[in-house]
Amino acid sequence: MPEGDTVWRTATRLHQALGGKLIIESDLRWPDISTADLTGRRTLEVVSRGKHILHRVEGGLTVHSHLRMEGQWRVEATSGLAKRWRANPGLRALVAASDWTALGLRLGMLDLVPTTREADLVGHLGPDVLGADWDAARAVNNLARAVVPVGQALLDQRNLAGVGTMWCAETLFLEKLNPWVTASELSPERLERVVARAHRLLDNGKNHAVQSSTGSYRLGEAHYAHARSGRPCRRCGATVRVAPIGRPPQERTIFYCPGCQGGLGPADDGRVQRPLGSEGSTKRSPRAR
Repeated sequence: MPEGDTVWRTATRLHQALGGKLIIESDLRWPDISTADLTGRRTLEVVSRGKHILHRVEGGLTVHSHLRMEGQWRVEATSGLAKRWRANPGLRALVAASDWTALGLRLGMLDLVPTTREADLVGHLGPDVLGADWDAARAVNNLARAVVPVGQALLDQRNLAGVGTMWCAETLFLEKLNPWVTASELSPERLERVVARAHRLLDNGKNHAVQSSTGSYRLGEAHYAHARSGRPCRRCGATVRVAPIGRPPQERTIFYCPGCQGGLGPADDGRVQRPLGSEGSTKRSPRAR
């Protein structure tokens, strides 16, 4: 699922393409709103809220979308827009101005609501890491009340909005913090460092197409822990691992280094994990010794 910085870049790109411009064609291919027509209205702005995108148009309406796992918004030139885009079975939304057209593909959520009712969809979110409402103290207080593993608490968008599994893993690795330590048991100072680190990572990430925590933007060198299970830790040389965190069915997977982050997670059986992408990487191997 895209992280908050990716969603921020997407919303920024949509605003640059459509902001202030008259909508000359719209097609919302979603139950309950498929007959809605935004033609003749002007785009006021497109903004992100955590992992949500809010496209506000004249007349007090907001097109709300969420990318989920596979969604994306593309921007294509309106002139000569290929017919294949309209025929694409994954197309869920089309919003066109005279020069640029936004295409929502495989979106996980799509709504059309009065702008005054946006809170019905995003009001539950905590302070947006990349938003004008960012409030580090509030995020720290939310985490301090979370009687769950700190990795799970960071991923809970009600505590702070925008952190996904990648930046969660990288934040906790850089802070040398075990993802399964209970958030409420950490000191306020420790939580402040965690929140500040997450903010720095996302704030830097929004400015780059490649998200990097290592400072390198080369393929395979951008991360310390995320997606590196079965490979040696860049810091200590131990093997990076991946394990579930959270309660079923909402559990997520998180990458971590037992050597740097205080040992195996409670749901990690310690068996050999092959590097992602290698043959048999998803199969169980004999227990490591």
